[in-house]
Amino acid sequence: MLASTRGSFKLSYYNEYKSYLSSVMALPTIKSTHSLVAKYLTQEKWDELKDHKTATSGFTLEKAIACAVELDNQHVGIYAGDGDSYTDFAAVFDPIIQEYHGISADAKHTSDMEVSNLKGNINPDAPVHSTRIRVGRNIDGYGLSAGITKQQRLDVENLFKSASQKFEDDLSGDYFPLTGMDEKVRQKLVDDHFLFMSGDPNLRIGGMERDWPEGRGIFHNKEKSFLVWVNEEDQFRIISMQKGGDVKGVFERLARGIQTVANSVKGECGKEFMRSDKFGYIHTCPTNLGTGMRASVHIDLPGWNKEGLDKLKARCEELALQPRGTRGESGGQTGHTYDISNKHRLGYSEVQLVQTMIDGVNKLYEEDLELQKQQE
Repeated sequence: MLASTRGSFKLSYYNEYKSYLSSVMALPTIKSTHSLVAKYLTQEKWDELKDHKTATSGFTLEKAIACAVELDNQHVGIYAGDGDSYTDFAAVFDPIIQEYHGISADAKHTSDMEVSNLKGNINPDAPVHSTRIRVGRNIDGYGLSAGITKQQRLDVENLFKSASQKFEDDLSGDYFPLTGMDEKVRQKLVDDHFLFMSGDPNLRIGGMERDWPEGRGIFHNKEKSFLVWVNEEDQFRIISMQKGGDVKGVFERLARGIQTVANSVKGECGKEFMRSDKFGYIHTCPTNLGTGMRASVHIDLPGWNKEGLDKLKARCEELALQPRGTRGESGGQTGHTYDISNKHRLGYSEVQLVQTMIDGVNKLYEEDLELQKQQE
C-alpha cells in the first residue's frame, strides 16, 4: 500500500511538473529572424495560444510557425491548418496578413470573375509564349493542407474523383492519382511540366507532404488547357493555360472551370468553397488569401534582359507585377524569357488583377522595344 501511495505521489508530482513546464515554455527560437512571424509573434501571444488546438483538424500554433522556426529564409513563415486557424490564432495571423497585403484591419474583399469586365488583351505582336492563370480553392469543413487529416485528404480526393466525372465539353478529362501512377503516365506529365513533385522544404516542414503521395493527383482535359491539382499546397489548384497571349480566353475558361468544380463538389457533399468577407477565399498560405490568383505569361524581354534583373524588378514593382525566371519561383532564369505575373492577391478582384497583368505586360513590351533600339 505504501509503495502504491508513493507511486501515485510521484506520478502526481510528475504531471504537475509537466504542467508547470508547459505553462512557462518559452517561445520557440525563430531562425527566420526577419520574418513577419518573428515580428508579430510575441511571448505574450505564444503563452495565450500555444496549447490551443483547432476544432477541424487539431492544428496548433507550433505547427503553424514550423517553417519560421526551422528555416532561416522565410519572409512570412506561417501556414494555416484549417479555416479555424485564421480565427483561433487571429492575434498572430491578422497583423501578418495586414502588413503583407497592405490592407486595413476592417478591409473587405470582393470577387469578380466576369470576363466581359476586362478591357483589351495582350498586344498580339508581343512575343508571348504562353499564358497561365491559376487559383486555389478549399472545401469548407475540411482541413487545409498544413493540417488536414489523412482521412480528410482521402475524402477530398474521392469527392473530386466523383465530381470530375461530371465535367462536360472542353472541361471534361481524366483524373490521375499519384498513388500507383503508371510510369509512362508519370513521365509524360513530368515532360509536360504538369506534375507537382515532393521535396519542397516549405511544404515538407509545413506539414503539407505528410502521407505522400496518398490522396493526391492531377486532372486535365483532353487539350491540357484545364488542370486541377488535388491536395498539393491547397486542396485544389485550378489552372487554365494555353500557348500564346490570349489572356481573355484563358480567364474565361478558368471562370467556367472554377464554377464547374464548385457546382460538382457541392453536388457531391453539399459544401461550398471556404470563403470569408474579410479574407476572400481561404488558403493554406496567407499570401494567397483573397483571390488566390496568379495570372502570368512567359514573354521574351531581350531589352530588359540587357538592362538587368534588378531594373526589371524595380519596373515591375511600379506596375504591381512580379518577374520570375521561367523555371518557377526558385528555379532560375532561362535566356531572356521571363514569367511576369500579378503581385497582389488580397484587396483586389480577379478582374482587377488580370487587367493589371494585361496592361503591365503591354507596357513592358513597349518599353522593351525602345530599350532594344537604344542598345543597338
